[in-house]
Amino acid sequence: MRITQTLVRSGPAVAVAALPLALAAGLPGVAAAAATGINVTTSGGTVQVTTSACVTRSNGSMGNASLLSSGQANFAQGRQVTLSGTSGSQSAAWSSVTSGTYTVIVVCADGSTAGTQSVTVSPVSTPTISATASPSRGVMGGMGSTTQDYGTVTYVAGGVLVAAGVGATVWVLRRRSRPNRL
Repeated sequence: MRITQTLVRSGPAVAVAALPLALAAGLPGVAAAAATGINVTTSGGTVQVTTSACVTRSNGSMGNASLLSSGQANFAQGRQVTLSGTSGSQSAAWSSVTSGTYTVIVVCADGSTAGTQSVTVSPVSTPTISATASPSRGVMGGMGSTTQDYGTVTYVAGGVLVAAGVGATVWVLRRRSRPNRL
């Protein structure tokens, strides 16, 4: 009884451990995942690919990379650039790429394909800045939403109130500075 439970419990672990061996052996009925030897990144309208799979040079080049749009089917139809870098790391980049889904293919100088990967370029949104007209008489202040131009009488009345306030303040302060007499 105990041996049966142990085998049942360890079955999934054994299956997971045996999966890479089955993929390497190419057993029928087991779908092999295509391992890609490239890394594709996007930033705005720029697509960049890096790889370390192309180690040999031919005519000074490590290989080529091609950016295929949705209607293109093979390497020659895409936007091609030459890989640059060292035998440890190679890269290529495309600028001014419009939004959409693309396929990146890297072919080394020896003719082998380093990898193929799909990438989606998102549209870049630029903020729209528009100028607004400035007020002709400055900022209109007031109570609530009043934007009324006051006449001379209003300004004189306001000046009288300010003068009365200043006068009352001076009178109170001078009165306080006198000594108190009993």
